[in-house]
Amino acid sequence: MKRTATAHWQGNLKEGKGTLSTQSSILDKTNYSFKTRFEEGEKGTNPEELLATAHAGSFTMSVASIIEKKGLTLDKLETKATITLEGFITAIHLSIKGSVKDMDADAFAVVVKEAEQNCIVSKALSVAITSDNKLHSSV
Repeated sequence: MKRTATAHWQGNLKEGKGTLSTQSSILDKTNYSFKTRFEEGEKGTNPEELLATAHAGSFTMSVASIIEKKGLTLDKLETKATITLEGFITAIHLSIKGSVKDMDADAFAVVVKEAEQNCIVSKALSVAITSDNKLHSSV
C-alpha cells in the first residue's frame, strides 16, 4: 500500500506560500506558509502540525490494537502529540488518556510504552529517506 500527498509552493521562504493536498482529498489545497509555521493567528497548517497529527493518530490506533489483542474492552482513547521545534524537531511527546474495562494503570502504561516504540509513525521517524528530482528551466 502506498499513500501520497503533494505540496505546491510559490515564492521565497518568508513571503511565499503553498498548498498541501492528500490522496484522500481530506486536505485539498490546504494553505501552509512560513507564517502558519512560525507565527500565531495565520490560517493554515504546517509540517510539524501534520506530523503531530499523524503520530497521534497512529499511536492511538496502535494502543487500541494492543488492547484488542489482549482481549480487553476499550471504551475510549484520546491522545495529544506535542512536537518541540528548536531549529529542527528535537522531541515528540505523546500524552494519552484512556478508559479500558478491567485494565489497571500499570498494565495501561506497559501498553502505551509498547505503542510508543512500535507504532507505524514512530518507526517511520527513523526510516531511510530517498528522493528524486527534475529541474524545469525558467525563462
